[in-house]
Amino acid sequence: MLQFIKKHKTTYSVLFFYFTFLFFSSCNVVKRVKADEHLITKNTIIENGKVNKEERVNNIIIQRTNLGMESFFGFPLRLHVYNLARPNIDSILQAKVLSDSSKVRWKTALLSKKQFDREIQSRKNFNSWLKRTGEAPTILNEEKTAKTVTNLRKYYYSKGWFDNEVNYQIEKDSSKRAEVTYTVVKNKPYFLDSLKPIISSPAIDSLYGKFSKASLLKKGEQYNEQNFENERERINTFLRNSGFYYFGQDYIRFVTDTIGTNHKVNTELIIADRSIRTDDSTSIEPFKVYKIKEVNIFTDDNFENRFKAISDTTTYKDYNLYSKEKLRFRPKALTDAIFINKGDIYTDLARSRTSRYLNDLQMFRYPSIEYVENRDDTTLTANIYLEPKKKYGLSLDLDVSQSNIQTIGFSVTPGLKIRNIFRGAETLEISGIAAIGASKDGNDNEDAFFDINEFGGNVRLSIPRLFTPFNTDSIIPKYMSPNTAINLSITGQQNIGLDKQTLSGLLSYNWLPSTTVSNTLELFNVQFVKNLNTSNYFGVYSNSFGRLNSIARSINYIDNDESLVDDSLPNRFSPADQFINDVLAGNTSLTSNDDDFLIVNNIEERKQRLTENNLIFSSSFDYKKDKRANIFDNDFSIFKWRIEIAGNLLSNLSEVFGSSKNENGNYEVFGVAFSQYFKTEIDYVKYFDLGRKNVFAFRSYAGIAIPYGNSNSIPFAESFFAGGPNDNRAWTAYNLGPGSSTTTNEFNEANFKIHLSAEQRFGLFGDLRGALFVDAGNIWNVLDNVEDEEATFTGFSSLEDIAVGSGFGLRYDFDFFVLRFDTGFKTYNPSLPEGERWFKDYNFRNAVYNIGINYPF
Repeated sequence: MLQFIKKHKTTYSVLFFYFTFLFFSSCNVVKRVKADEHLITKNTIIENGKVNKEERVNNIIIQRTNLGMESFFGFPLRLHVYNLARPNIDSILQAKVLSDSSKVRWKTALLSKKQFDREIQSRKNFNSWLKRTGEAPTILNEEKTAKTVTNLRKYYYSKGWFDNEVNYQIEKDSSKRAEVTYTVVKNKPYFLDSLKPIISSPAIDSLYGKFSKASLLKKGEQYNEQNFENERERINTFLRNSGFYYFGQDYIRFVTDTIGTNHKVNTELIIADRSIRTDDSTSIEPFKVYKIKEVNIFTDDNFENRFKAISDTTTYKDYNLYSKEKLRFRPKALTDAIFINKGDIYTDLARSRTSRYLNDLQMFRYPSIEYVENRDDTTLTANIYLEPKKKYGLSLDLDVSQSNIQTIGFSVTPGLKIRNIFRGAETLEISGIAAIGASKDGNDNEDAFFDINEFGGNVRLSIPRLFTPFNTDSIIPKYMSPNTAINLSITGQQNIGLDKQTLSGLLSYNWLPSTTVSNTLELFNVQFVKNLNTSNYFGVYSNSFGRLNSIARSINYIDNDESLVDDSLPNRFSPADQFINDVLAGNTSLTSNDDDFLIVNNIEERKQRLTENNLIFSSSFDYKKDKRANIFDNDFSIFKWRIEIAGNLLSNLSEVFGSSKNENGNYEVFGVAFSQYFKTEIDYVKYFDLGRKNVFAFRSYAGIAIPYGNSNSIPFAESFFAGGPNDNRAWTAYNLGPGSSTTTNEFNEANFKIHLSAEQRFGLFGDLRGALFVDAGNIWNVLDNVEDEEATFTGFSSLEDIAVGSGFGLRYDFDFFVLRFDTGFKTYNPSLPEGERWFKDYNFRNAVYNIGINYPF
């Protein structure tokens, strides 16, 4: 290999200098700027003598520089990529290649005509790609500069500075560069004074006293055009929800007067009568309030039965239900989803709530609502058309996987969905999992190759209402889309960890108080976990076994060539268990003051906790407020709070019935000591849209789980961990903490966690994004049975153990998901000695590389 490199050293040198020349030749930013043109390198807005850097104002500038926020740290990367492209690639290829017949003959003989044509086309395609990926230079255009001045004047006018003055100045230099400075003098602003209503329709005029109380136009406030637009929307919403079916924003106008008012704005609110257009004429009449005369529900409207006659008619609570076949649903199941009531006045709110609720049922395809006017009595007939989905739905997921415990694994997950199973719009989902795999330790030729397996099943029933023995409509009305979920599942594993059997059951209620808030109450959540192969603990947690081996050899408990394992015994790790017993019983040279004694004690405590069977009977409440308007919104916040209490009911029942306690002083149910704890989590995410694909995102998280009563520790499944692609990205999952401890456990966990993240995201090329991030946080033990001071949170001084990771990443947006690659560096490592924690392992060799789907938060 070395000789090959030496042999081709000249070729590699030529290629290196060639690509270096290409790159630096593109670094001339005015390379594609003609002699009579100028590249805009800077735009400045000076407002009343001060530079205005507000993104909203600077976005008004039509000609943005190539050094904007999409640049790479002030380097116009996309411009340089664009400059690498040849503007006249066709003529260049014609002159240098295609016009030389001898060169064409030589190349076609060497490559073949087809390969030669493909090479020419690929050079054209690459040149086009450079142009598409890059960004053309922003050439000064004074017409666009003058248009920017006009737009700036309009902007300041819309904010109340009617007499503003905007000018511009251009500075050009001999290197084909130009800077543009916009000078703004706002002058004295105008303020709102009087508001006079002129309303033509008596029915609307009679309501003016009601909707004017919440007016957004306040006397004495500075004029703001956006407030007038918001007021139009507010009045329109009010009237559309007050029975005025035909009303629209176009009927609302504002006329302002500023002549001789001493910088005050007098306003007239004009609401016109309804305009009715026919084929050959237009008539004007006052707006009227419309009421709902009747509500018709067509329950099986679809293309296949469009010519069939209605055969089943039912009237239920003033609702008319029509079916062309036998009615599949109980009437109440459908009418509970309808907020349009006979005799009520028309409201947009009832219409939107009905549409949302029907969609939430997931029973129908594109439900539609149509209103028909009855001109004789000024009423509306509401027709609701429903097309039911198929009753049964089948699914099948296949997966091939590889992990740290198996060389290869295959799984199949079949599923059956039954809609409207009890004729009340309920959904029953039945799914299963069957998986087999080959373990990395399965080297015994007598054993089957696929020695790993997992089997399980899950049943979930979704009910579109609160399934309770009493009426909850006054507490959680149906417009909040309440629903109930009942879930039962069971899984069994072999040769995976400790070979667990898990049985769980859930009864939860969900409802949406508003468009931004969602609530979930898990009334009962029962989990039973049974470990079937606890004797294999040290086979799973090999790091702990290795530390025991090392300690046993250091005190001559075993020889250096021996190990605390005996394959001839039924429990091959019984020597390790015996060593732990001897150490803790004082049968070795270790004393309770020795560090190695404490390590052995910690290993035994951890082993007992992770091998014990768990019974968790808990209740929880989740609150989530998500202000994100849509997937394109990058200026929003998300707040989540969860509180969970486990074991109280079982503890109270045990006391009432006088149940006995085990040797550890704990109550048991079915021979298992149930867990009792309090747990809460708070999570806050905030996005700031800085414009031009630049987003700053911040996350803060804190969680704590406190055992009490029947428990002195938290079950592993309910503990917290740190590290990983969605946490502190400078550490792998479960590898950080607790505290400043230097544990080498495979899975580090604790019952208290703090996490902070900040990430700056910016555009690079097209759908490729870049990111710089800083993650901070750690886990600790608190108020449990862990005694290691380095792993315990003792007060504010423990915050010195917060680990800090930083790094960079790339994201590619595929529209339906984001592929993410992050590189995290250990910036502050609390497990290192004091004085050596900052930037000790800050290098690519110790970096952690994460691949994930979508953003980390």
